[in-house]
Amino acid sequence: MSTMGKKIKWGILGCGKIAHKFAEGLKVIPDAILEAVASRTEGKAENFGKLFGVENRYDNYEDLVENAEIDVIYIATTHNFHHENALLCLNHGKPVLCEKPITLNATQTEDLINSARSNNLFLMEAMWMRFIPCIVKLKELLEQGIIGEIKHLTANFGIKKELDSKIRSFNPDLGGGALLDLGIYPISFARMVYKQPPSKIQSSAYIGTTSVDEKSCYLFEYEDGQTAMLSSSHRLIMPHDAFIYGTKGYIQVPDFYHPSEMILKLEGDKKKTINVPFKSTGYNYEAMEVMHCLNTGKLESILMPLDETLEIMKTMDTLRSQWHLKYPGE
Repeated sequence: MSTMGKKIKWGILGCGKIAHKFAEGLKVIPDAILEAVASRTEGKAENFGKLFGVENRYDNYEDLVENAEIDVIYIATTHNFHHENALLCLNHGKPVLCEKPITLNATQTEDLINSARSNNLFLMEAMWMRFIPCIVKLKELLEQGIIGEIKHLTANFGIKKELDSKIRSFNPDLGGGALLDLGIYPISFARMVYKQPPSKIQSSAYIGTTSVDEKSCYLFEYEDGQTAMLSSSHRLIMPHDAFIYGTKGYIQVPDFYHPSEMILKLEGDKKKTINVPFKSTGYNYEAMEVMHCLNTGKLESILMPLDETLEIMKTMDTLRSQWHLKYPGE
């Protein structure tokens, strides 16, 4: 994917772990310049700037969005701040790539979309999975009908973390819980494969002592009788494999949220491994898409369109409503 040769100057808002991975990814894009970073935590932007050789380091977000040199801002703060941070950027005329989930709920997402569209500004949710080369190849194979009609898929995402009410994963004030952090991946994967939201949603969740979902399972049904069985957890180690089952065979996608290979099994044939490696941290591909859109005058990506982001958020709202899970301030 060409970024059309025009240098694009990035700002990063928030200097946590994911911002480090994103900045690392920017290094391998010739036309990307990391112009400025900002964090409200004292010393964080300073250390981040030193590590990545960034000249402009701010201890507040206002100075970042007012920097006239910046072409686009990547938001890497915790979920609960995404809405207000993205609005701040959009209100200052800055295009935005916002870490997933783009907001806490569909109402907030709709607000950002309306703001971006009314200001003619680019906005995209940073669902990096969609831009990984192996996923792009997977979509091509599915389009070709290689496994026939798709009837069922499964995908799980579990990472075991020690229970601590202070960390983001378990803190309701920070938009914690497995669904928004991890469950969004299998949900987005199913939406990508079926190209439609589920028509029927059944689910089950274990709400832990900190009042967020530690483990949840989702059964989706679709208009044409297709199904998806998905799950996520912050308390269990799970293989991050997705399986897509069709009438002619199946495709297994190990580490489906950033795969480097997939396994094709057609009826009557042996399994075949298709290798599609990715460079750097993998976050470079979503950045390249943003740069391509900016250089070609597009206000949203066809690979991660805003209406689809909103649909996925509505699906997650439905799930949380089934569990009676609300975040402070909702």
